Amino acid sequence: MGIISLVIVSHSQQLAVGVRELAMQMVHDTVPIAIAAGIEDPENPLGTDPMQVYAAINSVFSDHGVLILMDLGSAVMSTEMALELLDLDKRSKVYLCSAPLVEGTIAAAVSAAAGNNIPTVIAEAQGALLGKAALLGSADHLKPHTCPLAKKQGVGTDNYREIRLTIKNRLGLHARPAAQFVATASRYKSQIQVQNITRGTAAVRSDSINQVATLGARQGHELLITAIGADAQAALTALQALIVNNFGEDDSAVKVRRVVPQEVTPATEGELVGIGASGGIAIAPAIHYESVPISINQYHIENLEIEWQRLQEAIQIAKEEIQTLLSHTYVQIGDAEAAIFDAHLLFLEDPVLLEAAHQRIIQKRINAEAVWQEVVDEVANSYQQLEDAYLQERVDDLVDVGRRVLRILLGNAPPPLEITTPSIILAQDLTPSDTARLDPQKVLGICTTYGSATSHSAIIARTLGIPAVLGVDAQILKVENGTLIGLDGESGKAWISPEPGILKALEAKAQAWQTAQVQTRKQAHQPAITLDGKRITVLSNINSIADAQVAISHGAEGVGLLRTEFLYFDSDRLPNEEEQLKVYQSIAKVLENRPLIIRTLDVGGDKPLPYMSTGVTEANPFLGVRGIRFCLENPQLFKTHLRAILRASAGNNIKIMLPMIATLTEVRAAKVILAQVRGELRQEKIPFDENMEVGIMIETPAAVAIADQLAKEVQFFSIGTNDLSQYVMAGDRNNPRVANLADALQPAVLRMIQQTVQVAHAANIWVGLCGELAADIMSTSILLGLGLDELSVNPQAIAPLKQEITRLTMMQAKTIASLALQQDSASSVRAL
Repeated sequence: MGIISLVIVSHSQQLAVGVRELAMQMVHDTVPIAIAAGIEDPENPLGTDPMQVYAAINSVFSDHGVLILMDLGSAVMSTEMALELLDLDKRSKVYLCSAPLVEGTIAAAVSAAAGNNIPTVIAEAQGALLGKAALLGSADHLKPHTCPLAKKQGVGTDNYREIRLTIKNRLGLHARPAAQFVATASRYKSQIQVQNITRGTAAVRSDSINQVATLGARQGHELLITAIGADAQAALTALQALIVNNFGEDDSAVKVRRVVPQEVTPATEGELVGIGASGGIAIAPAIHYESVPISINQYHIENLEIEWQRLQEAIQIAKEEIQTLLSHTYVQIGDAEAAIFDAHLLFLEDPVLLEAAHQRIIQKRINAEAVWQEVVDEVANSYQQLEDAYLQERVDDLVDVGRRVLRILLGNAPPPLEITTPSIILAQDLTPSDTARLDPQKVLGICTTYGSATSHSAIIARTLGIPAVLGVDAQILKVENGTLIGLDGESGKAWISPEPGILKALEAKAQAWQTAQVQTRKQAHQPAITLDGKRITVLSNINSIADAQVAISHGAEGVGLLRTEFLYFDSDRLPNEEEQLKVYQSIAKVLENRPLIIRTLDVGGDKPLPYMSTGVTEANPFLGVRGIRFCLENPQLFKTHLRAILRASAGNNIKIMLPMIATLTEVRAAKVILAQVRGELRQEKIPFDENMEVGIMIETPAAVAIADQLAKEVQFFSIGTNDLSQYVMAGDRNNPRVANLADALQPAVLRMIQQTVQVAHAANIWVGLCGELAADIMSTSILLGLGLDELSVNPQAIAPLKQEITRLTMMQAKTIASLALQQDSASSVRAL
């Protein structure tokens, strides 16, 4: 067994050297230990440097794992910034540990020298103080104690339960996991409290996202969760499952572009230095973005009920706006980024915040705007008081939500973000809401005076592929619109009116970066063939013409899912036949006769068309008129849609795919309309592909149950695991309270996939999979073993997916899949 390496991060170089020397003597130099300590400042040498940490990790990197131990304060922040610099493979093998520096390092070194795996080494480090405490006779404070909730309520122990759990996911209870924790706890009637034992915090209410998030719970921290009530045990079991399952987070799949600070040229006039938050080079004219200023006037009110009603109505409108933004982000960017706005919705449902606002309206008799600003400021301040820099940054999300409600209360229109020519945005800051609305074709770069590489805005910018430099000097805000700006998102530098030499260097670096990208993607352009010769087709999921170009450049063998919704959401009216035809033909041209599978319009559920509203609110839109149901209820819309697709098929390799199928009747009804359209085109002598294949999405349990009948009607199946998971598990994937259930690795879901593949192959039709599960490299062996013929993923996932396929044999894959089907939970499958 290989040896795990250690890295010591400390403010003091002398301390770090001493700790390493002590540990080395313990293990006789058998464990590689690197240090990253102090800064190069003779007058003030105490501090930490992310680049030192980055270099230290690389100097002792081991595929068996690297464990980082830190002292305090900025050591954690510097380490997290260093992780951002690592490429995806390395980052997945680096672990942060909250153990005490001296005792933890020694315990970890001894455990690593014994050949233990990374979980064991971490556990040894975390428990390093227990031995000392026992020897000193002071271990009592480390033992479980009675929950303050039980004492306060004065109830018996029959309905009281408690559990201690350790947070294991990388970034701890940040916004999205905190949202899941609160949502899960809120499903139960019991009174539930949670406290961070490691940090010694007081117990807080589990139904308040702000109180849970400000616990500062990070990886390795121990939580004490207590519950009183008839369903106390069920509540704790659900929360335990959530934490054991790492809140559904797969850190190996975090989309972080490698950012290696690199000098373009020595400091010159017009050069500004900030934080490189999203890699890449941008050269374009500047355009200022300024949020609409919000001015609050406090005044006395007489009718308390009306004022409270005003606030409630504004919050409801804000929820609707965020839900629309969530839908847009899901379609245009991705599920992970859309989940950021799930947390925004929960901020607006936080009972502690709402109760505080209600009480202040009653007690102070002041207007809703003033009250709302007060309570939001107080919660924001509680985040800022945390020592944890990452959690401090969640203030941006709270402020984003708070400003949205204030804007609605004051009747202010949202700030426009209409940029018509390629530009670089200059601003004080961008909220997650602002960033999610950006068009990467128009916004070539972002430069702000505030922000950090781990903010949600930066995460979205990286996903969109927009270079970003944050935290530059405020003089950037004095630059006139139209001024040429140069950005280097890797080094974190910006140039105002760059001189010819700088401009040339930036252009050269941009070209070098492009060349490097081409080199790294070369393998992605090769077929994905297993070690024993089985070829798996790897296609891409796309939303636009630009996406098609990106997909081909990343090695896609075609498009497995074109989400046509973007044509409908990007307009305030239905797109006509010619508009659709032009887009489909343009995408087909980019693909150069590679397959293009067009999914017919899939709206409804979490993606309603605002200009097609019937005025009827569906109690559960996911079980309502969505997908094929919507199209069949709007036959003229559907016919226009089908005409454009059929016309585009002439001379191109286009296939059509029907979503949300649950019955044979739906397929046959859609085929009748398709036949009518074909007949009309023949009469009009308009060419189309007479042999165009028709397939369906398998995303309901009903479709799986009648797959043998459906297979006689179509030429292929494509499994949509995002929806299939939520319908199989009866858990809305956009509802944080049950989203953890909608996991595609649930054995029930895997068995549905197996059944679908077996039935399809028996009917001699092929089966693909286009859900998020296909991009999860950990699941590749299972999917191959289940017999899938094709996988369709986002463009960035193509290279790692193909690489993983070439490392496997079908025998290995089938063995792993067989074992996965026998597991009892999604977490067991992941452990496997």
